[in-house]
Amino acid sequence: MFKENFTTMIETSLKENWDLPALSDYKGDTLSYGDCARKIQHLHRLFDTCQLEAGAKVVLLGRNSAHWAVVYLATVTYGAVIVPVLPDFHTSDFHHITNHSDSLLMFASDTIFEKLDESKMPNLTAIFALEDFSLLYHKKKSLAKELEKIEEDAPVQPLVTCDNFSLTAVSNDQIASILYTSGTSGFSKGVMLPGNSLAANVRFAQDHINLKRGNAILSFLPTAHAFGCAFDFLFPFCTGCHITVLGQIPSPKVLLKALEQVKPHLILSVPLVIEKIYKKNLKPKLDKPAVKVMTKIPGLSNMILKKIREKLIGVFGGNFIEIVIGGAALNEEVEAFLKKINFPFTIGYGMTECGPLISYIPAVGHRTGSVGKLMDTLELRIDSEIIGTTDGSGEIQVRGENVMTGYYKNEEATKEAFTQDGWLHTGDIGTMDDDGYIYIKGRHKSMLLGPSGQNIYPEELEALLNNMPYVEESLVIEEDKKIIALVYPNMESVDAEKLSEAQLSEKLEQIRLEFNTQVPVYSRLVKIELFPEEFEKTPTKKIKRFLYTRG
Repeated sequence: MFKENFTTMIETSLKENWDLPALSDYKGDTLSYGDCARKIQHLHRLFDTCQLEAGAKVVLLGRNSAHWAVVYLATVTYGAVIVPVLPDFHTSDFHHITNHSDSLLMFASDTIFEKLDESKMPNLTAIFALEDFSLLYHKKKSLAKELEKIEEDAPVQPLVTCDNFSLTAVSNDQIASILYTSGTSGFSKGVMLPGNSLAANVRFAQDHINLKRGNAILSFLPTAHAFGCAFDFLFPFCTGCHITVLGQIPSPKVLLKALEQVKPHLILSVPLVIEKIYKKNLKPKLDKPAVKVMTKIPGLSNMILKKIREKLIGVFGGNFIEIVIGGAALNEEVEAFLKKINFPFTIGYGMTECGPLISYIPAVGHRTGSVGKLMDTLELRIDSEIIGTTDGSGEIQVRGENVMTGYYKNEEATKEAFTQDGWLHTGDIGTMDDDGYIYIKGRHKSMLLGPSGQNIYPEELEALLNNMPYVEESLVIEEDKKIIALVYPNMESVDAEKLSEAQLSEKLEQIRLEFNTQVPVYSRLVKIELFPEEFEKTPTKKIKRFLYTRG
């Protein structure tokens, strides 16, 4: 069992940072750590009034906000189980997850509450507004009056101060959160994470990432997802940072403006954000003939790359120690360029079932193509037998402090997730070198077989294809035992050159021929097929491959 209690970590931060700013809604109000503590105490009284018992489930629906974070903290420190749901899920998913998780209380934003049908969630006893914790729906007739009494009694309640504030420790063995994944395989499962997993992730981050008390954070990843929750929220909160919450979709325009204003000390991102900035803001300039010539002249090249580095650092606020990229593989061309200009970034690896971290290394130690080194609360092994390779690659399997206890009410899936001797199947194929660096090749489920049984990883081919002209995104699949690519084109390029569909198809055929010169014979594409729209994705922006499988 991990040495530190998760509830105690939260209490310690609240008390040690009482007067410091804790949570700010972007262009909104700010809560100090003391304000958060008072709101947590208020919600605990609300839970008592609702007769919520330890282990009961509380579902949380809404975009990132200061109150979202407070509800999360209040629930886990009460001994209840928080069920955060990504706001991009469909309304039917909200109903299903609420029912499947056996949630008794719900906190929902106004926009989501309007879409809900309470009759389809019969187990719920009450729904509260995320904006102000007011009662929106109740099954128990007397609840409204009982809650009114809490408000009436508030003025005569003893003032919550740093000296008298305390939380009752909840055992790290207890389930703290259930996260419903929306995987690329199309099946959603409720990952049960105990306090032990969350504590292990937070402490590892504190020991390896140089964030300090009072540092600024811009939280723009969805905190209902394990990556954003652990490292955009729980880690900086337990460290005493000031977290500004961007409660809207982080379009490049909105995000860059917020980064400029907040100037965060640490930035967490998914590859898509970095790749878009590179492809739309940097690559067109780098491809200009004059710039290409200058970057080949010794001395002048270094000056140009240094200026590009300084400008790119400024784009992200100019005040960060590093950018940590996770959630998916980073495009190889983008990674190579960032390394070339000595940009402070690193790539981590994890999965929801580990709460989420598996591996990481600070930017100064990052190696191209790797996802860092195994965190010290886990063990790792490479199982080559599962895919029949002899080159040292195989399925990555882990066990240790931050691994989930299983999938909620799904014993069969839980059993399938672990080997007979207790190792968690990650489903990722990779290798580990002699220095302990981990390299990911692709997903086991998406792996294709070449004509002579060679292993083909679509993710590697897609990374190459996505760097080519006119390609916005791609999906490599198998059709009639042949490898083809579905391509959604970059419409900005198409429109700028006024290409007809026939002309675009000719361009893509040229790209296919060029692509095939850069890959092994068994990985060559038989054809590239134009796809008329963006591929459907999970809320964490991974393509739902199962929707595009062919015979």
